[in-house]
Amino acid sequence: MIRKALLAGAMLLPMTAARADTDRQAESNSIWTIRGENDVISTMPRGSDQNYTSGQQIGWTSGTDMVPEFAGDLSHSLQGDGTVRIGIELTQQFFTPANKALTNPDPRDRPYAGYLAATGLLLRDAGNSRDVLSLSLGVIGPLAQAEETQNSVHSLIRDAHASGWSHQLPNEVAVELFDQRTWRVPIGQFAGLEADVLPALALGAGTVRDYAQASTVLRIGQGLTNDFGIARIRPGISGGDAYGASDSVSWYVFAGADGQAVARDAFLDGDLFSRSAHVQHLPLVGELEAGFGLIWRGVRLSYVQTWQTAEFRHQSPSQFNFGSLALSVRF
Repeated sequence: MIRKALLAGAMLLPMTAARADTDRQAESNSIWTIRGENDVISTMPRGSDQNYTSGQQIGWTSGTDMVPEFAGDLSHSLQGDGTVRIGIELTQQFFTPANKALTNPDPRDRPYAGYLAATGLLLRDAGNSRDVLSLSLGVIGPLAQAEETQNSVHSLIRDAHASGWSHQLPNEVAVELFDQRTWRVPIGQFAGLEADVLPALALGAGTVRDYAQASTVLRIGQGLTNDFGIARIRPGISGGDAYGASDSVSWYVFAGADGQAVARDAFLDGDLFSRSAHVQHLPLVGELEAGFGLIWRGVRLSYVQTWQTAEFRHQSPSQFNFGSLALSVRF
């Protein structure tokens, strides 16, 4: 019996080592993500096509510790010890008022605005915490090509064009520095399911948006240690695009909330260095969100529905909602 046990153990060792090698190889692979956010990508009965009407993003995240030496040194000095990744994102967003048929938009409503930016990210994971530090460089204004993007899509789906884009915010350089820490707190297992809570603190500053944010997310599912929750285009609750390489199925449903203290929002307050259309932003914004995440064979699919309180004075309706759908592939 002892010889049989030893023989079985000897046979399992190569399989275990091969599986470990496969996991290490998968962790070294990059992650590519495509994400769309829209007020018509929604579980609600009907999208409104106003306020934050659309966002598109494509992102690349490096494999674990597959980073230049200077990036690793910078992460360890600013974020502490842990595994390090870098990332790059290209993001386009556009914002419109409620009545897009007006050639001269209502001055009490949100101004037309387009945003296009490239972002460099530094991610550090240490046990049950994740740090994200990023710098975004881009433009707010016609150079962001928001008018062309929106009206081209509307032509394809035979929807009416927005008439007031000639009044959009003028071109201005957009710079934003962002820092966030997320903690993963397991709270138990029951009936084969895991549960955890993801509290997070974030701070953004620059010419785009100055704000502080606190959030928390409750998740229930299996394989929760494979990520830190789903990612969204910031601002808002986001766990980042990096996730584990396990071949087993990971899935969860979640619900969360965040509160944002906003000092300035360029999409509402207008340009920083010139006169432009503007409205009075509200200093406190809250969000509720719910959705799901699924990871299988190196692919992650996620959906989140967000409900947001008013962002500016006289906003109508005061509650706004939009959906976010993302697909990530590791290779």
